[in-house]
Amino acid sequence: MSETILKLGIPKGSLENATIDLFQKAGWRITSSSRNYFPSIDDPEISCSLVRAQEMARYIESGVLDVGLTGLDWILENNARVEIISDLIYSKVSMRKARWVLAVPEHSPISSVEDCANKTISTELVNFTSRYFAERGIPVKVEFSWGATEAKVVEGLVDAIVEVTETGSTIRAHGLKIIHTLLETNTKLAANVESMQDSWKRNKIGQIALLLKGALNAGNLVGIKMNVPTANLDAVIALVPSLTAPTVSRLHNTDWFSVESVIDEKTVRGLIPRLINAGADGIIEYPLNKVVSKGDC
Repeated sequence: MSETILKLGIPKGSLENATIDLFQKAGWRITSSSRNYFPSIDDPEISCSLVRAQEMARYIESGVLDVGLTGLDWILENNARVEIISDLIYSKVSMRKARWVLAVPEHSPISSVEDCANKTISTELVNFTSRYFAERGIPVKVEFSWGATEAKVVEGLVDAIVEVTETGSTIRAHGLKIIHTLLETNTKLAANVESMQDSWKRNKIGQIALLLKGALNAGNLVGIKMNVPTANLDAVIALVPSLTAPTVSRLHNTDWFSVESVIDEKTVRGLIPRLINAGADGIIEYPLNKVVSKGDC
């Protein structure tokens, strides 16, 4: 394979569609198939592979992949030597970090990490959980869970579980209570250490990181544009939020101005009526794919 090809890992599973959507907003169109682990991408300098997030860090560390997206949790679980390039907080549920939490039945006598001494814990995050308790001198037995982890503690097969959650609603729905957070995690763009020593690959990875961050920045923002007569310009400008300052330009051969800004989408529904009342006209709201700033470089 040509050295001018960057090998990119896309997480297969719950984040697959969200990741492909994020890349599309960033400027890359990825086309996947349920029968193919090698999606196509409209960039001849990139080849894609679908890899489970749980295994991604190992493939990046070994050099099978140059770069990929996986959670901090799975990097730590595999104790992988990779270079973290960027935080990418996104998911199919929310735009906040997930947590690996210690949970027990509502009426369990276990109320702290220390209470787990000599107890059995079920989790998918076995290595990290084992290290976590060992570092605190708390002897526990950690069993790997193949799934339905909440059910194991509900049925009394284990004493506690360590499970990932964003809202905690599923855990509570099973009659469990969260007593401790072991780890906060989110998706990372991680790279092979040796790949980052190659100037071409490092620049390509930097391009991907910059545009993915730009796409995430635009997630809750919209562009807004309107026409404003000179007499009302100051009143309208006073209402318009912006990243730096609104863009104002005079319309040709008129006493009107065009005013444009980027604002939080949640403010639009309350802002537009106020802008109309202040004298703005022809207001246009439009979606954004990317908002890139120097701070993302």
